[in-house]
Amino acid sequence: MWIFGWKGASGFSACSTAEQVSQGIDGTGLTAIVTGASSGIGVETARVLALRGVHVIMAVRNLEAGKNVKETILKEIPTAKIDVMHLDLSSITSVRKFASEYISLGLPLNLLINNAGIMASFTLSQDNIEIQFATNHVGHFLLTNLLLETMKNTARESNQEGRIVNHRQLKEDGVNITANSLHPGAIDTKLLRHYGIVNGFLSLIGKYLIKNVQQGAATTCYVALSPQVKGLTGKYFMDSNLAKPNSQAKDAELAKKLWDFSLKLTNPK
Repeated sequence: MWIFGWKGASGFSACSTAEQVSQGIDGTGLTAIVTGASSGIGVETARVLALRGVHVIMAVRNLEAGKNVKETILKEIPTAKIDVMHLDLSSITSVRKFASEYISLGLPLNLLINNAGIMASFTLSQDNIEIQFATNHVGHFLLTNLLLETMKNTARESNQEGRIVNHRQLKEDGVNITANSLHPGAIDTKLLRHYGIVNGFLSLIGKYLIKNVQQGAATTCYVALSPQVKGLTGKYFMDSNLAKPNSQAKDAELAKKLWDFSLKLTNPK
């Protein structure tokens, strides 16, 4: 990734790692949920947040894989506060169960990092929703709405800004919660494992054009923890810097249609 080493206004670049963008930040007292934390940049996000003192809840579909990641992190960071909970974002029932269990634990929630995602698996979920849309959007949409009151209460009681990462803009008067989205960049993870030829080609050129997971998790950790992001909401980030979204992302009418459609999918009557 040496080709794209120039720094933006934040002082970071595409080559910056999650540890570098969070250096010197004390996350002690914060609690974060990281979805998809058992593989790819989710693992690195969970590790770096734990390194900075954040209590990390790994929300994962594969509990065994999640527990293995937890053990690995604890070996490196014995003082880490990290827990694993089951969550299958492609299932509305699973999302509701996870949210209910989390709320019943009475835990605060400062950071909701909607990281999990899949590609190129063209099937239907158990709710008869296209699996990528179900996992990447619908599940996170529902999860965010179900945990929003918990985030509001945490923000009020702690007097600290709550942050939602990788979700659409949230505007609500009197609530100290921001919501921003980001593009992690092209990353060498298992996301393209279903595209054999493409995956093979990317492996050849990866060291020149593709981020490793340490770099891939940087923007997520930056948006979640950096004081530079304080008070910013409804923004789009790339390479740990503010970026310009495409016209569709700024289309208020389209956003309302998606919001209403998502509500209909998650609250059928």
